[in-house]
Amino acid sequence: MNHNGRLSRRQILAAAGFIGLAGLTACGSGDDGDGGKDLSKKRNGAMKDYRVGDQFKATEPLSFSLLHNDNPVYPMKGDWLFWKELTRRTGVTLEATPVPLSDYEKKRSLLIGAGDAPLLIPKTYPGAETAFVSSGAVLPVSEYVHLMPHFQAKVKKWRLQPEVDSLRQSDGRYYLLPGLHEKVKAGYSLAFRTDVLERHGLSLPTTWDEVYQVFRALKEEYPDRYPFSDRWSTNTPFPAGALFQYLGQAYGVRAGWSYLNTSWDAEAEKFVFTGATDAYRQVVEYLHTLVAEKLMDPESFTQTDDEAVKKLLAQRSFAISANPQELVQNYRYNLGKQVEGATVEMIPVPLGPAGPVVLGGSRLENGMMISSKALDGDDFVALMQFVDWLWYSDAGQEFCKWGVENVTHTRSGPGAYELKPGISLMGSDPDAPEDLQKDFGFSNGVFAYGGSWALVSSSFGPDEKEFQDAMAGREQLPVDPPHPLRAEEQERATLWDTPLKDHVTQNTLRFALGKRPLSEWDDYLAELRAKNMDQFIDLHNQAHERFRKENG
Repeated sequence: MNHNGRLSRRQILAAAGFIGLAGLTACGSGDDGDGGKDLSKKRNGAMKDYRVGDQFKATEPLSFSLLHNDNPVYPMKGDWLFWKELTRRTGVTLEATPVPLSDYEKKRSLLIGAGDAPLLIPKTYPGAETAFVSSGAVLPVSEYVHLMPHFQAKVKKWRLQPEVDSLRQSDGRYYLLPGLHEKVKAGYSLAFRTDVLERHGLSLPTTWDEVYQVFRALKEEYPDRYPFSDRWSTNTPFPAGALFQYLGQAYGVRAGWSYLNTSWDAEAEKFVFTGATDAYRQVVEYLHTLVAEKLMDPESFTQTDDEAVKKLLAQRSFAISANPQELVQNYRYNLGKQVEGATVEMIPVPLGPAGPVVLGGSRLENGMMISSKALDGDDFVALMQFVDWLWYSDAGQEFCKWGVENVTHTRSGPGAYELKPGISLMGSDPDAPEDLQKDFGFSNGVFAYGGSWALVSSSFGPDEKEFQDAMAGREQLPVDPPHPLRAEEQERATLWDTPLKDHVTQNTLRFALGKRPLSEWDDYLAELRAKNMDQFIDLHNQAHERFRKENG
């Protein structure tokens, strides 16, 4: 998936000030019957016996409308092999409405609000569906997953039920079919100029203490420069969102892009306010130290990505946040052209007090809402079977990612795919005349995400494989226990959520930059209390207690 598309979605979700998993959780088996509705008259085109491993093929030609998040890196084309081959295999024609990626959230809301949304509404991140539940505009998909054997099998096999249950609304049902990952796929960490480290006898750091020591050693060698100048601070509600996210993980706390106001304290067995915890304060103190000792460029929290990368390329800095695609296609490629002998590596997320952990709940991806109008169609069962095959079967996921065997790729074994000569994917062959995404429509973020580790890792270059293998061995912290809010509680919580989150964000930056002394931390906590922090957390703890008593 193109990282730019994905990143902007996460930023927009965070910008919405959404309460996160809170209020969406309830218990359930994931097989909720058919909602008491008789589906026997809605089986046009459906397969009689459709099971795990089956290729879905409609018994008569069908067409379904779809909202298509149009990525500028590979704009939608009507003549993609993807569309033609999909119809050949499934008997289904997709009528796609393209919407520019930059406008997708807004346009999606407008179409749903006006009752004009296509039947299939993909590229929806968990939490974004909540806004459409009360109007009845989107389908409570949990009532119909019994029609989706591949979805159910993956949830069971990969033990994802707690994550799926976290999507449940206060009525106990969920309205989003999420993308499912077998394993956590880490996205971001620090990248270092390894040739510079080697020149000065420095090793790649493995802990945050070592990161600090490496920065100090580089500062001694280059007193006129900041060793670290960072990015991912503009067009996002949380400046330096990637850095805060993976640094927070090392302290066992959600920060940056993954920040939520609520955190489960397993020892105390209750929810606490994230931005008021000791762990969150330690994250802030760590960055405050880097800035105060001039080891980190204070412009990291305000500059554009281009400005941050230019400093790296001009050797004004030696470390920057990275993801595997940026590492290869941007930093390494451009450094190689500008600085002879330059090498750059991305390290596994450095370890901190929490040990080798990754945050819980991160195996869900963006997913699919289905318009409630779909239930009016006499081909409803076939639509659910089709969605199940294309987005959740091994064969469907492989098709979406790699295309057609012996046409776009060859395969030498499980997870071992090779593009046909002359076809490139995300810069894998810069001189290739054709591109798997742009010219064929495969590896398109609307259709290709999640899946088995073999499939997800099949497109990794050597760098990403090494990074992901190191991260895959880490322990996933538990998912927050269910604490669904009732409708009137949700309204109150929503009113308090955004002002609290904004106050945390503003003061996090002020403390980190030294614009507010850390001695005023207690004053900051008092300000949060004045913004209803305690009442907000009480709501969630009461909801958790109520749920526990009712469900055991």
